[in-house]
Amino acid sequence: MSGLVTVEAAGLLFDNDGVIVSSIGSVNRCWRKWAQHYGVPVADDFEIEHGTRAVDVMQKLVPGINVVEGLKLIEDMELKDVADLTVLPGVKDLLESLPMDRWAIVSSATYRLLVGRLKVANLPVPERIISGDRVVNGKPHPEPYIKGAELIHAAPKDCIVIEDAPSGVRAGKAAGCRVLGVLGTHSADELRAAGVEWVVETLEHVKAEVVENGLRLRLETI
Repeated sequence: MSGLVTVEAAGLLFDNDGVIVSSIGSVNRCWRKWAQHYGVPVADDFEIEHGTRAVDVMQKLVPGINVVEGLKLIEDMELKDVADLTVLPGVKDLLESLPMDRWAIVSSATYRLLVGRLKVANLPVPERIISGDRVVNGKPHPEPYIKGAELIHAAPKDCIVIEDAPSGVRAGKAAGCRVLGVLGTHSADELRAAGVEWVVETLEHVKAEVVENGLRLRLETI
């Protein structure tokens, strides 16, 4: 149902790419080069499943790969290819309205790549980060968001996950969180099918205020 929704939460758990920043151009370019390097068939047309850890992608594409070598190559490529990286609408205002201990980033990217993207975007690097290389199981497994909730000392049921990809939505739901979907890499129908409670066009449509037990959010949903 579309309209204005007010909801409370102990804290927010943000995915990064597709929610805070957009680097989809870089991601597609670099993974195609990576696939060519490893002789993956039809590498020129390869598109990564958004929201999936690099280590999981490369092990599927190149069984038996030297993971350390392969991961360093794609990290180096993506850290160099940042010309069209952008901060998504509404992000700066929303993050600036949040107490630092009330939010965390939970990303499938490695810590090195995640921090590199935030610095290029001139965004704050939060103290609380769960990156793809800090979990045993990546999204859609619930582990990343369970650990994210632990970082802000909240129960998953009291957290709201903000996601743009079905794999991340499923991870948040499996962890026991409520999930807000943001348009960009996937349609509203795809996000709803994955289980989101609400969908907004951008984070411009999310306003937060601090209340006694955490945060109160006003969502202009579609």
